[in-house]
Amino acid sequence: MQTQNTPPEESASSGPAGEPPAEREVGVGPWQGPWPEGEHWDPRLLTEGDRRNVVDEYRYWKHEAIVADLDARRHEFHVAIENWQHDFNIGTVVRTANAFLAKEVHIIGKKRWNRRGAMVTDKYQHVRHHPSVEEFVAWADDAGVPVLGVDLFPDSVPLETYDLPRRCVLVFGQEGPGLSDEVRAAAQATLSIAQFGSTRSINAGVAAGIAMHAWIRQHAHLT
Repeated sequence: MQTQNTPPEESASSGPAGEPPAEREVGVGPWQGPWPEGEHWDPRLLTEGDRRNVVDEYRYWKHEAIVADLDARRHEFHVAIENWQHDFNIGTVVRTANAFLAKEVHIIGKKRWNRRGAMVTDKYQHVRHHPSVEEFVAWADDAGVPVLGVDLFPDSVPLETYDLPRRCVLVFGQEGPGLSDEVRAAAQATLSIAQFGSTRSINAGVAAGIAMHAWIRQHAHLT
């Protein structure tokens, strides 16, 4: 573990009147003082500084060391999203899955997706591709992971009252069409998110975040 008091990230500050605020500097500079001992430290980052989008606990760590540490603590839920028309929500789903430490993210359909929304978290989050729903369902059956669809159907069960299994995969349809008939047929249940306004649906990336947090509230150890 890091023992050095690392400098805080600099926050944006206002410039002179009429000028935009200074750009916020992310991360920390070169390590100050004797280098720490341990295989997980990255000599290049210790020398040059660490400007990655990682929590302070992982500052100056090697990439592979961070992934290994995350793998030892990952939660038992998976997330899947259908990608038949290049859904732009996938990056958001991957980023949120990383934040909640999902086991894996599964992309069903097209392999290519826009990584901008992931904010580089796809380097730390395992992402698996399934060309078809059939192959995804075969994986879930082999792994013994129940499939739970999240969409607004007349027979959907409220997510707010559903007991989520510890091991499961939460599946989301792409923006607009929602879950495909094939995924709906394979799902153990379909879950709906309570809505109280005028809109007919919730953005797929937002819905994924809500559903993942529902699992966290039921199963995660909060310290």
